[in-house]
Amino acid sequence: MSTKDFLKMIKDEEADYVDIRFTDPKGKLQHVTIVADLVDEDFVEEGFMFDGSSIAGWKSIDKSDMKLVLDVDSAYVDPFYAEKTICVHCTVAEPDTMEPYDRDPRGTAEKAEAYLKSSGIGDTFYCGPEAEFFIFDDVRYSVSMNKVSFQVDAIDGAWNTDTDFRSETGVGNTGHRPGVKGGYFPVNPIDDAQDMRGEMLSTMKRMGMKVDKHHHEVASCQHELGLIFGTLTKQADEIQKYKYVIHNVAQAYGKSATFMPKPMSGDNGTGMHVNMSIWKDDKPLFAGDKYADLSQEALYFIGGILKHAKALNAITNPTTNSYKRLIPGFEAPVLRAFSARNRSGCVRIPWSESPKAKRVEARFPDPAANPYLCFAALLMAGLDGIKNKIDPGPASDKDLYDLPPEELAAIPTVCGSLREALEELEKDHEFLLAGDVFTKGQLEGYIGLKWEEVYAYEHTPHPIEYKMYYSC
Repeated sequence: MSTKDFLKMIKDEEADYVDIRFTDPKGKLQHVTIVADLVDEDFVEEGFMFDGSSIAGWKSIDKSDMKLVLDVDSAYVDPFYAEKTICVHCTVAEPDTMEPYDRDPRGTAEKAEAYLKSSGIGDTFYCGPEAEFFIFDDVRYSVSMNKVSFQVDAIDGAWNTDTDFRSETGVGNTGHRPGVKGGYFPVNPIDDAQDMRGEMLSTMKRMGMKVDKHHHEVASCQHELGLIFGTLTKQADEIQKYKYVIHNVAQAYGKSATFMPKPMSGDNGTGMHVNMSIWKDDKPLFAGDKYADLSQEALYFIGGILKHAKALNAITNPTTNSYKRLIPGFEAPVLRAFSARNRSGCVRIPWSESPKAKRVEARFPDPAANPYLCFAALLMAGLDGIKNKIDPGPASDKDLYDLPPEELAAIPTVCGSLREALEELEKDHEFLLAGDVFTKGQLEGYIGLKWEEVYAYEHTPHPIEYKMYYSC
């Protein structure tokens, strides 16, 4: 879309406002709303000034001026605002030079795509993320010096089989709900979120997003919608829109959606499997005659992912809560192994009939990740594997969850905590700095933000500790 097309869109839609949006280092979508009459060619060309010191991990207050640069090709009509509003995703630039700001996640994604082209390995990187989420009817939590607690509830929760709802709703307990690990794929009335998910998906279609399916997931109250793959930066934009739609449609239903990796114990957590492929000259680079019909480049790409998996964890699994999902026994991909079809390793090669569909799936990321940084980091690890011909070793076609202890001990794992992941990223990050895609200052700022979360988590007593230790 050209600037002229964008301005015509504003006029044709009779928009009252233009919402310009950007993503902070932690992956949270931010916005400012501009009166549509003020958005002209000069506005698009010059961008919008804002205070970068108010965004955690960015500028200090003495150097706070920053500029949002509109990507008019990303424009869409917001489906939730009462007043007609056109939304546009932005990158962030230094106001004096208009050079991209090196800590802007969207700018990092764009640099990763440019680096792929300059490498000569390929010209297009496709991502197909599968982000799961939970939906609850009631969410309560408290964090103070004398009280730490949380409580979630949902009418379709597996724990509500004997709850008496009559006093609150006047309706009895119907008894139809999925059990623990029993949510994949029953029809209604066990799956009672069909219409809500359908509205989420149809809303995405109206926004121009490419979608294909929706369904209940394995855990109680867990769901997934299907996004069709796209190029790196645009697909990260799509994930931000995906989260935005899910949060707001759930809110309209009087419910609450969360992308926390492990919002409750005893059931499966939430992942974001990322399907990836590289193309060159309109041909799939990953199709070949090696294992699972992969090319040698694809195997090297897997080698890079497995080698750098622990450092990647700091970006692909960026919360303390992420590591409550990455534990054995809940279909969690904790082992640094790869296989065709087998879902128990952290890298899988999905079955496909066509060479064009040949891809590699990283199964350890989760949707708490900043999608721009997540996809860019995965690409950089894979490219490092190709450049340095990193052998991934033999495939693991056994059920890794059922291996004898001596065999299991021989397979390396991903990180077990955010602390470990940050320490690994501090040691292993040179692959991210290639082509100045990531910068040392950016990584230092990001790691600093994440250490704050680790300290907050580690310094706070947990209710389970009272149960285990109070009477010691």
